Amino acid sequence: MTSIVTLRGTNELVRRAGALFDGVRREFLCAAGEHETWSAAASGARRALVPGLVVRKLYGPAVFQDAGGGELLDRIAGAGAEVRISPASPAHEVIVVDRRLAVLAAPRPTTGGLRTYSVVQEPDVVAGVRALFEAAWETSADLATYRRTPFPRLGEAEQTVLRSLAAGHTDVTASRLLGVSLRTYRRRVASLMTALGARSRFQAGLRAREVLDRRSDD
Repeated sequence: MTSIVTLRGTNELVRRAGALFDGVRREFLCAAGEHETWSAAASGARRALVPGLVVRKLYGPAVFQDAGGGELLDRIAGAGAEVRISPASPAHEVIVVDRRLAVLAAPRPTTGGLRTYSVVQEPDVVAGVRALFEAAWETSADLATYRRTPFPRLGEAEQTVLRSLAAGHTDVTASRLLGVSLRTYRRRVASLMTALGARSRFQAGLRAREVLDRRSDD
């Protein structure tokens, strides 16, 4: 396999790169935005884990909104992998194997075609991808800490916006209910989205419901 190869579809990824995944000996790093991802099939190409192998999996908060997402993370952690939750979902899904191979997933095609994957073995590129993973890893919380750490203290204004997002109100309706201008409400939403680690209103609404549910359980 040359230093950079583009593959089409998960089946081709596993077929062409399966032997490379199977040969992991020291370190297997994975960042993903959702729990049912191509990386599960790709890593499934590996056989038994080698003693001393470091496995690190990094996810965004939205993984808990997927059906079975939390349970899957528990199984991964129970199998000996280190699991952390990033403040925001990883922008790109990636695997790094033994500092010698990286797989970068393209965004899912909107037309329903096959997703493409770049398999990279260029040492400088792999090192750069790994450095980005490590930077995100260091600013993320391990799974147990994330679950028991309450959401940062919010003022009354932020809490009302949080409830509006969770309820799915439009900006016009929410600003009227809160008695603030549309511009002020949107500014507060933008600030709260940053705090929630959300990249869209839909994602922010899901995260808001998660935060409110967690608070009701405390």
